[in-house]
Amino acid sequence: MSRSADPVADLTTNTVFDADAAELWTTTVQFARQELAESAMRARDRSGEFWREGWRRCAAYGVQRLPVPADHGGLALSMLHTVVVLDALGYACDDAGLIFSINAHLWGSVVPLWLHGTPEQRRRYLGPLMAGELIGGHAMTEPSSGSDAFSLRTRARPQGQGFVLDGAKTFSTNAPIADIVVVFARIEGTEGPEGISAFIVERGTPGLTTGTPLDKMGLRTSPLGELALDGCVVGPEAVLGPVGGGAAVFNSSMLWERTCIVAPLVGAMQRTLERCVSYARTRRQFGKSIGRFESISAKVADMKVAVDTSRSIVRRAAQVIDSGPGGLLEASVSKLYVSEAAVGLHREALQLHGGYGYMTDYEIERGLRDVLASTIYSGTSEMQRHIIGRLMGL
Repeated sequence: MSRSADPVADLTTNTVFDADAAELWTTTVQFARQELAESAMRARDRSGEFWREGWRRCAAYGVQRLPVPADHGGLALSMLHTVVVLDALGYACDDAGLIFSINAHLWGSVVPLWLHGTPEQRRRYLGPLMAGELIGGHAMTEPSSGSDAFSLRTRARPQGQGFVLDGAKTFSTNAPIADIVVVFARIEGTEGPEGISAFIVERGTPGLTTGTPLDKMGLRTSPLGELALDGCVVGPEAVLGPVGGGAAVFNSSMLWERTCIVAPLVGAMQRTLERCVSYARTRRQFGKSIGRFESISAKVADMKVAVDTSRSIVRRAAQVIDSGPGGLLEASVSKLYVSEAAVGLHREALQLHGGYGYMTDYEIERGLRDVLASTIYSGTSEMQRHIIGRLMGL
């Protein structure tokens, strides 16, 4: 029984992809291999250095404008084709932190501005964000509220026609390097989701302080930080969406994020699976390749099932959202399943490689470190299970 020597050929003939998606996947893999392959990745992982040149190359390819309509300057890709591009980037680019920062930029700033921005806000910010000239992020999580996202302590006090923002944000991806941040705050004197508003806050605004990057286990090349808002004055032009409409801004962002942010994990799983197959074929113990042992071949078989199932689940969620309205259930199913599958696959990959997997030379340990947070960010696995149960009427 023969198999193609080219993993890309194997993938693009997979029935999960239609002809257009297969071509898009292949083209993106070629781009990433030519433009995003570089030898300094291990050093940047150690130092936590963000790769600005890689960011610019992705922008030139069009990654930061994937889903935005053409009349706003975007590529007008469906969500299905957007996840195909992100899947391919996860497969062919070793810098998971760079891809994660692009995701945070897209779903935290670009999509909210496209969906909820005024014409003036789009003119001022959307083009530069899509061109990679500006870096965006969003700030919802606070030191005292993680999964309970809407229990915000950050306050927006009306002053004249604008607002004064006071509060603290944490775990904000891109915050240390962001040119603009979409900040969520509660209008003073209100309760419930209806009192939350979203504000576009530019770097350098008086009263906004950005902390140094937090030192974390994985995704080290994606800067994560804290924001302090101390008497931060913004005008009425900074309000994104209607006053009191912040929950809608956040929820529309999450619909895109929870489906798309796991797409690169599928590509990374595919790459790790191929490394495991190669290692199992060449590593010999007791006079034969370890892939001949049933315990090893069973691990590889389970990895293959996890990759194919994850890719299908992400694709289905994207198709449901494309056909709209709806998709909240499918987005949470996708986020839950793929993140947990990615963690499980990379743990098994390290186990399969034994002591070598624990060494930085094989890059298996970095793959595991980079996926571990996927069951936490964009809503923990526990929250996804809660959302799924609620949407099923429980």
